[in-house]
Amino acid sequence: LPYGSAGVERQPEGVVRAPEESVTEAQTLLDAGRPFHAHEVFEDAWKSGPDDERGLWRGLAQLAVGLTHAARGNTTGGARLLRRGAGAVEEWGTESGRVRPHDLRLTELVGWARELADSVERDGGPVDAVASSPRLRGPAG
Repeated sequence: LPYGSAGVERQPEGVVRAPEESVTEAQTLLDAGRPFHAHEVFEDAWKSGPDDERGLWRGLAQLAVGLTHAARGNTTGGARLLRRGAGAVEEWGTESGRVRPHDLRLTELVGWARELADSVERDGGPVDAVASSPRLRGPAG
């Protein structure tokens, strides 16, 4: 936010949610143009979830904070975090053998993140956080 602007209330931290609740809440926040808040939901899942899913939730948090940076005009940081998150999500899916945990569209999310990173580097920023937000789950394609 520009200096002197009214702030936005922070997302509560340390909330333990079921995975489906985390995904639903994060999608609602992404749809509202609040990717940093979605990042905090994913971070809660990363810190409180099962050890074998930490890489997934960490990667999703990186995607959301990458979108945050891109929306704020930080093209270098945004692209870097989008690519890092895409790699983590892709690696997690490959290592775990699970393609769609919690009905997440992992393949599509990886593609979305890499395309947005390319676009941000090519065209600059900032990007519109609402228009650029991904669909986290649902039918593939």
